[in-house]
Amino acid sequence: MSTQPVKRRSDYDLIEPIGKRIVIRKDDNKRQTKSGIVLPDSHEIPVITGRVIAISKAIENDEDQTVRQYDKVLFDPREAIPVELEHDNRLFVVAIERVLAIFRRTGEKTSEPAE
Repeated sequence: MSTQPVKRRSDYDLIEPIGKRIVIRKDDNKRQTKSGIVLPDSHEIPVITGRVIAISKAIENDEDQTVRQYDKVLFDPREAIPVELEHDNRLFVVAIERVLAIFRRTGEKTSEPAE
C-alpha cells in the first residue's frame, strides 16, 4: 500500500456565489513604490483591492446594486472567505456589505459615433 500523499487538482473551474455575495480576485500586494522605496508589511486591518469575477443572481437582478462583473473594488477582507479554486489562492467570496468602494474612471469616452 502506498504511503505517499496524493495531490488532487480541483475538479471545478467555475464558482457562482449565492445570496448577496460576489467573488473577487485579489490584486497583488504592492511592496514597492514606483520610485523604488520598499514598503514595510502593515499589521493594521488590511483593506484590499481586487476585480469582481463573479456576482450572484441576487445582485445581478437588483437594480439598486452598482457592482458589476470586472469592476475594480476596495473590500474589507476580515470576513471574506478564501477559495482554493486557483493555484495562487487569490479568490475570495465577499458579502456585498464588505465592498467599500468601486473604482471608476471619469471622462471616459462613450461609444457614440463621431459626426
